[in-house]
Amino acid sequence: MSNPGDTAAARRPSKGERTRTRILASASALFSRSGFHAVSLRDIAAHAGLTHAGLLHHFPGKEALLLELLGHRDRVDAADLFPTALDAGAPEPAPEQWLRRLLDVVARNSRTPGLVALYANLSAEAADPDHPAHDYFVRRYRVVREGTARALGALFAAADPPVEEDPNAVAVQLIALMDGLQTQWLLEPDTVDMPAQLRALLRRYGIEPAPETEVSA
Repeated sequence: MSNPGDTAAARRPSKGERTRTRILASASALFSRSGFHAVSLRDIAAHAGLTHAGLLHHFPGKEALLLELLGHRDRVDAADLFPTALDAGAPEPAPEQWLRRLLDVVARNSRTPGLVALYANLSAEAADPDHPAHDYFVRRYRVVREGTARALGALFAAADPPVEEDPNAVAVQLIALMDGLQTQWLLEPDTVDMPAQLRALLRRYGIEPAPETEVSA
């Protein structure tokens, strides 16, 4: 029989892992505040309580750090919300489940203002094709847009009477509403209820997903 203490020790992050986590947290905070281009590796190192050389021991450059930060968020979303985002062979959720999970993302974001600010800043900067996160955001928007359009198309066709709207256009509008709500919520978090506004839009098309579940941040 194994010693319970051995199991606990095996799960305990190493010093290097703890340092990487601290670096990623500092990068997230600074990128959220100032964007990618305005922040240097030395800024991140100082924020994390490291030397510049100490940071480079874990990440070879700022682009590698950014992509690791975005990749971590993507892995969480793929595991908890959109499994097809990273695994093309994974089964896609049922249409109602896809929309519930989309609402879960919004509900989770309303509890993590730093994450919302990070994505708002980086997605705007990444419109530049030379930005290191450009391909990441193009791919992420495409995955969510196409999955949402498929879900809406199935629900529109199953409605009685069928909804005579283009699901691709509605998916684009829904995601645009999500982005716009995020900016308004960052400015006035006590005034803007992001999940409620998205539900109101879906109700216009006769869609009422079940209440969101708790999703880990």
